[in-house]
Amino acid sequence: MPGFARLWRRIAAYAAHDDPLTAAANWIALVVAWNQPFYPLYLWAVVGADKVAPSFLTFLSTPFFVVIPAVARRYPLAGRLMLPLTGIANGILSTKAFGIGSGVEIFLVPCALIGAALFRLSERPIGLVVIALSAAAYFIPEHVFGQPLAYYSAADNNGMVGLNSLSAATLIVFIGFLLSGAVAASEERGIRRRAENSGSAESQEPPIPR
Repeated sequence: MPGFARLWRRIAAYAAHDDPLTAAANWIALVVAWNQPFYPLYLWAVVGADKVAPSFLTFLSTPFFVVIPAVARRYPLAGRLMLPLTGIANGILSTKAFGIGSGVEIFLVPCALIGAALFRLSERPIGLVVIALSAAAYFIPEHVFGQPLAYYSAADNNGMVGLNSLSAATLIVFIGFLLSGAVAASEERGIRRRAENSGSAESQEPPIPR
């Protein structure tokens, strides 16, 4: 138990950031990276051990999710942008691996949600680009992907659709819960800064001669 507590403190310190939105992005990235190794196990239960191999391609994105807090420590905006871009790339790769019939492209919806909520008003063009990229990836025609990397029957696809829908829904709820608090904290932080700047400006005004 003490070892687990130390590990948790290190993870929390790694994800921490003064900017609430950046801290939220860090936690989302680490939670996704933590869950990725379990996906082949879930898939094994749905389609069988002989059709799990394509899922290991999703591990190509794991290092990118893991380093997001490190990038965000020096470049907060780049770290936040790296999160949905990595998710979009992983969604495209997963769709190639499992095929359109698997429903795995539903993971592009959380990427669009991140684009809508993770960027401030001054960064809105960046968020809109993320949303547009998510939508474009979602509507890539099936013939562009070609055949999946393993044969999946209709029953396999139905099982994967259920698995992916549940996983994406859980991720969306987690992202929504995390970002709602982060947006509120970010707005409060902005109001406090404006108040401090206003007070500082007033204190620097020269006295009015009498």
